[in-house]
Amino acid sequence: MHASRRVPDLLVWGVEPGYRGDDGRRHEAPRSTIEAIGRALGADRAEPPAPHGQVPVRVVRGGEAVRIAGHWRATLEDGTELTVEDRLPPLPLGYHQLRRRSDGETVRLIVSPGRCRLPGWHRGWGWAVQLPALRSSSSWGIGDLADLRKLVEWSAGQGGSTALVSPVHASRPGVPQQPSPYFPSSRCWRNPLFLRIEEVPGAGGVDAEGIDGLGAEARALNEERRIDRDRVWQLKLAALERLWDRFGGDPDFDSYCDREGRLLSAYAAFCALTEVHGGTWQQWPEDVRHPDGAGVPAFVSRHRRRVRFHQWLQWLLDRQLASAGAAVGVVLDLAVGVDPAGADAWLWQDVFVPGMALGAPPDAFNRLGQDWGLPPFDPWKLRAAGYEPFIRTLRANLRPGGGLRVDHVMGLFRQYWVPDGADPRRGAYVRFPWDDLLGIVALESERAGAFVVGEDLGTVEPFVRKELGRRNVLSSRVLWFEEGEPSRFPSRSMASISTHDLPTVAGLWTGADLSAQQRLGLEPDAAAVDEIRSRIRELAGLPDDAALDEVIVAAHRLLAGAASVVVTASLEDALGVEERPNMPGTIDAWPNWSLALPLPLDHVLSHPRVVAVAEAMRSRAGSPRPPSVS
Repeated sequence: MHASRRVPDLLVWGVEPGYRGDDGRRHEAPRSTIEAIGRALGADRAEPPAPHGQVPVRVVRGGEAVRIAGHWRATLEDGTELTVEDRLPPLPLGYHQLRRRSDGETVRLIVSPGRCRLPGWHRGWGWAVQLPALRSSSSWGIGDLADLRKLVEWSAGQGGSTALVSPVHASRPGVPQQPSPYFPSSRCWRNPLFLRIEEVPGAGGVDAEGIDGLGAEARALNEERRIDRDRVWQLKLAALERLWDRFGGDPDFDSYCDREGRLLSAYAAFCALTEVHGGTWQQWPEDVRHPDGAGVPAFVSRHRRRVRFHQWLQWLLDRQLASAGAAVGVVLDLAVGVDPAGADAWLWQDVFVPGMALGAPPDAFNRLGQDWGLPPFDPWKLRAAGYEPFIRTLRANLRPGGGLRVDHVMGLFRQYWVPDGADPRRGAYVRFPWDDLLGIVALESERAGAFVVGEDLGTVEPFVRKELGRRNVLSSRVLWFEEGEPSRFPSRSMASISTHDLPTVAGLWTGADLSAQQRLGLEPDAAAVDEIRSRIRELAGLPDDAALDEVIVAAHRLLAGAASVVVTASLEDALGVEERPNMPGTIDAWPNWSLALPLPLDHVLSHPRVVAVAEAMRSRAGSPRPPSVS
């Protein structure tokens, strides 16, 4: 590839030479970054795969007749076979396969409804829950799925219709446990830390005394507000291993394993390999560094019972999550990426891009840019794989059937890549096949009967919001960022006062959050904080010296008046917590994702301010969705 042709060639590969920042200015990507991304994509060795000819996968809208030259045999998802020439008739929604009769070439045909499901109500509300923080007196040092069930059952009695839950993605087994739910080992499977041990089959059996002893030690961890994930892991693992030893089998477990198939088997094998070899999979013996490695079948054969144990844990999580979401629809949060040393990166390593990390360019809230350390999918290899990793990830997180929040939804359109070791300010954007990806999101949403929310905060290209709206992906509206009245928010949105990365009501109103940022050397924009405070005061009609209790309830009354189809209130706000769950730009200097609520759930549900917030929210509840919204 000649230097004079490099930029146009890489445009064909989807690499953008520059971008418009939140300051409105054009920023050119460094040549060294563009070249590094080109090498990572293989642009120095080949042309883009099938740039104009037959592609390995096509995503089409339901009801469309599809032109496809030649004679083909179509095998539909239900096994029906059709012989077609040049043109396919409209096909049912789903995943179908075409095989050309002349040369055997195959195409995956994905038929999508084109639009996601919408919520089944007009003005709903729910709690936004940081699950680890939601401890009760029965918790083993961390909030669990039984705690979530108790909250949503209470919420349903208050007219709540949903609950937005922080990611429950799996972390790597062992210690140290990863505190960030946005740096998961796998987005397809759940974290055993969230199991309620007493609800595991056999927990009341002959070894109940031993389980009780572990539970007593774990519940003692509730005395400290900071969550000790490592100790919780050790105690819960010990209890689960005892219960597994007594597990006599269950036909439902067998059916679950059969239904989840190779993906679950591979994930369980990864967990067992991690326990045996430790470290990262890149350092394991060569014959097990890849899921198709020659040593993997022999390892699974030698450790079959341990592999089965990890499958059992996922079955338990699936059952307890379903129980937690029985009263209202649970909306799970889908992290934007995965741990490069985790299970998904091992399983789908051929589809990830080596030497690159997802991040964000500099903006008003972070002048240094961000490097999240998460490996990106190669958009070309993802398509060549029939989008299977993307499909399986979506399906796993839509399974509870309530809804899905897609973190950094702009990543379906383009992603900011930072070469390993580079300054995050020197990244570049890479385009993704957004039309295909949104079609798949719509199909999986329809199949799960679940709505989808896109986290579209920050700098977003106008056409992105337009396309998301056209596909019925709800936008995110945050009171801190919006200048107008909440009553003027778009109806197809999920509204909140803040997010886990932003100041709480108490933190903002008292100045505690600004002081914390200054103490940590984060150089916050004090003027912007003052502007937000003044705007909220004016919108709510509050005096400048209003008491915190008054401010919290008034802010939630504002939120309750949002035109959004659903709003979420956080327990941190309702309880007057000053610390935000996560302080971007910090690692050890702030207890990110590790602060429990200041009160146990048993007391939270009767707290006067929580009851007052629920009462403010209740004015929205119960009305069915009018036809005009759908």
